Amino acid sequence: MSRPIEDYGFIGNMLSCALVARDGSIDWLCLPRFDSDACFAALLGTREHGRWKIAPAGKILHVSRRYRPSTTILETSFETPEGAVTIIDFMPLAEDEDHVDLVRIVRGDRGRVEIDMDLVLRFDYGRTTPWVRRTDHGLRAVAGPDAVELSTPVGLQGKDMRTVATFSIGAGAEVPFTLSWHPSYLPASRRWDPAAQLHETERWWQEWSGTCTFALEKQHPWHEAVTRSLITLKALTFQPTGGIVAAATTSLPETIGGERNWDYRYCWIRDATLTLLALVSSGYRSEARDWREWLLRAAAGDPEQLQIMYGLAGERRLTETELPWLPGYEGSKPVRVGNAAYDQLQIDVYGELMDALHVGRKFMLEPSEASWRFQKLLLADLEGKWNEPDEGIWEVRGGRRHFTHSRLMAWVAYDRGIKAVEDFGLSGPVDRWRTLRDTIRDDILSNGWSAKQNSFVQYYGGEALDASLLLIPSVGFLPPEDTRVIATVEAVQRELVEDGLVLRYRPDDTPDGLRGAEGTFLVCSFWLVDALTMIGRLEEAEALFERLLSLRNDVGLLAEEYDPRGKRQLGNFPQAFSHVGLVNAAHNLIATQGPAEERADRTDRPASVPQDTNCLRQPFVAKSHQREQAS
Repeated sequence: MSRPIEDYGFIGNMLSCALVARDGSIDWLCLPRFDSDACFAALLGTREHGRWKIAPAGKILHVSRRYRPSTTILETSFETPEGAVTIIDFMPLAEDEDHVDLVRIVRGDRGRVEIDMDLVLRFDYGRTTPWVRRTDHGLRAVAGPDAVELSTPVGLQGKDMRTVATFSIGAGAEVPFTLSWHPSYLPASRRWDPAAQLHETERWWQEWSGTCTFALEKQHPWHEAVTRSLITLKALTFQPTGGIVAAATTSLPETIGGERNWDYRYCWIRDATLTLLALVSSGYRSEARDWREWLLRAAAGDPEQLQIMYGLAGERRLTETELPWLPGYEGSKPVRVGNAAYDQLQIDVYGELMDALHVGRKFMLEPSEASWRFQKLLLADLEGKWNEPDEGIWEVRGGRRHFTHSRLMAWVAYDRGIKAVEDFGLSGPVDRWRTLRDTIRDDILSNGWSAKQNSFVQYYGGEALDASLLLIPSVGFLPPEDTRVIATVEAVQRELVEDGLVLRYRPDDTPDGLRGAEGTFLVCSFWLVDALTMIGRLEEAEALFERLLSLRNDVGLLAEEYDPRGKRQLGNFPQAFSHVGLVNAAHNLIATQGPAEERADRTDRPASVPQDTNCLRQPFVAKSHQREQAS
């Protein structure tokens, strides 16, 4: 029986990650990278597909969880009739990619409690049972290229192709377990000091989190939520390259029992600008620079071969396959690895890449002449593509259309090219770009607007709406006070909102090649917060933001979607884009000029950011409070 998605906590070390359920079971772990084959895949099947559970053997009265403040160290506390214990789960920072550890420490808090451990290692997403043998310190499991060693002082036993143990622990005692992966053709790392690793991991994350500049006085009620989202983004970063994966999982469904199940363990160009803004607005210039450099490396080459997404190191071939031996989360099939959308045409990525690099220049992330030469080639290639139909931002599989958002981002591409010349003194055929920008603008205003809907629409010739239209003011296409912007926001609220939350679009109105419906899309709901903020409806925006905060699970995490009827999270988890939306919406609500207005670029000068500080904002006062004081 699958556990609710919101029942999972998330731990990681910027190489890989694991999902830990409230019952003490690790049901998802890919080693050594985010996109590697899973050795625990119970999340998408049963315990026989791999899991590692440590929990009290008897009756459990109560379970509570928390992260150690400002870290990825997860503590799950169990109350039993005999006493209380806490399981401390974390992944130490790795020195290299050839040795990855996952540490679990059982701590006795009160009384004496009997503990059961059940380890089921199954490589290749639950299909391959490894060869297991005992060692002096625990066990060693090998299957092809993968080797895992479990180190613990507890006596282990083999049972039905599993490894089990039972032990008791009293107050004040600690019992450690370390699961270590390494290539089977290399020797194992023999460092085993869980207490020191715990201290080092806690210190590192707290130092990193302490540099967050959101609400500098750290008394703002949203500070913890923003910090947790930024920690999640950092933990979803593949440290060797700076790429940020969209989510930790594959194939968690957008509707229970449906086929809308995708692999999100890759890096999307479409997330580029909003991610960059979330990082620089919060003081993380180094992470923003690394992300910008990843974008340049991944997209480098022939502009005609620009993709919408890449692997963690910029890999281009992300072949999609199905895993028929996995029954799927709550029977949601198929389970997919890889993502065929990498080969789609999405015109919007040209604008996203140009916009991200423009933001990098505004915030002085050490721009290079080489990147500008590449950008000019992108704009030259876009000239022959901007008016073609494509699959659009939502990667529909029901045929290409002339999507309004795709045209909007083509406009952004030329607009940012022009600004690079005007604001930064770079060279380029700016008169030609101005002509193209004006042509695209006229095209959108003529074909993307529906008098019947009194709104911009999803695609030319249609009447369907799309949440991506909420981005029109934040990319600077029209000012927030424009009546067409306000009418579009109101149309989205009227047509795409369910229980106060925003759908991407309605599949019945937009045949996308797939059966079934989906939940409300959380980042789109944050975009509505941003749009409401920009058009001055601040109380409405703050109320929606607070509602979205209430949807986080008990340790502050968000999936991709939310089902208002079932009151549960849906889609891959944790979802980077949802947390990016949270960070940016918080800044937009309380900053004098938040990320949305920075992106709209409606000022006459580039942003001025001191080179010797991470502080990008003055102390914040909520905009609604500013308004109250003014009145």
